[in-house]
Amino acid sequence: MIHPMTAPHFVIRVECYAGYRGEQEPQRFWLGERPVEVAEILDRWLAPEHRYFKIRGNDAAICILRHDTQADLWELALFEGRPG
Repeated sequence: MIHPMTAPHFVIRVECYAGYRGEQEPQRFWLGERPVEVAEILDRWLAPEHRYFKIRGNDAAICILRHDTQADLWELALFEGRPG
């Protein structure tokens, strides 16, 4: 597996929900023209300039989404599709 901090990142469009504390959480993102619903947020963590979300999509793929908080830019840091 490629470590998300060293993997190439791909800019993606993300639709978010601001929770009761106003923190953005991804609800949906697009891989090209295909929308992927966030079925579950498996983990989240902070780095000095980024927020990371490990999610399971409605397509059963596991992804790590990285949010650059300074540039307000979302990137796909890791994608593990379902075998088969």
